[in-house]
Amino acid sequence: MAEMNRIQMVVFDWAGTTTDYGGVAPSVVFDRVFREEGIVLTKEEINAPMGMEKKAHIRALLTSPSGDRQWKERYGASWTEQDVERLYEKFEGILYQMVAEYSVPIPGVVETVRQLREKGLKIGSTTGYTSQMMEQVLPRAAELGYEADCVVTPDVTGASRPTPFMLYECMRRLNVYPPRAVVKVGDTVVDILEGKNAGAWSIGILTGSNLLGLTRAEYEAMDPEELAQRKQKAAERYTEAGADLVIDSIRDLPAALAELERRMPEQEAAR
Repeated sequence: MAEMNRIQMVVFDWAGTTTDYGGVAPSVVFDRVFREEGIVLTKEEINAPMGMEKKAHIRALLTSPSGDRQWKERYGASWTEQDVERLYEKFEGILYQMVAEYSVPIPGVVETVRQLREKGLKIGSTTGYTSQMMEQVLPRAAELGYEADCVVTPDVTGASRPTPFMLYECMRRLNVYPPRAVVKVGDTVVDILEGKNAGAWSIGILTGSNLLGLTRAEYEAMDPEELAQRKQKAAERYTEAGADLVIDSIRDLPAALAELERRMPEQEAAR
């Protein structure tokens, strides 16, 4: 019974969770691709669908009120799937060239993952990046001290977040069961939904997150009161999506996992 009430695996997201403070790389490329089409979107609009597979993200931007309006004004017609494919090819090409330079682990990641491994936990990962993009990300992150035991991308499963299939693939590859022995840790709403849809636990991270939407320089320069307000709003969005816990930093994860393990017998008794 003790084994049943223990977390066995943590499944991390990448950009904004373990690498690329603020999830900057995808945002920068989406902004560039759409500006080249004459479409100007705010940082908040670009980040809203973050965590989705990138082609789905492009569709979400095109169907947003601002994106849809600007597209029709510029081209005199609605966008098509051909437009999505063209924009995606451009996005993928630019991101592939620059993603490695943004693959620096967020402060606290290397040390925290080491602690988790020392406790016997397996480290999985899911992402909205393709396997080709991850070929650039993985070596750079590994050079700097961060590696996962399992990396699953949308092109492998044929489905992205918020579906649970990438997380299930991590479970299959690392032989972890049941889902309640798994914790999904991420920095977007779809990360939280992925975990909940899988029947796993979900934890949202604030510092370095795409949801908070701040670069490290912006974070460190921001007025403490304003920063606290932004964190509160981000925490509320995680909670609304079903997060079991929201933590300030990845350094808080070991304590958060201990709290979830404390809840496990209560959850089992309630079933």
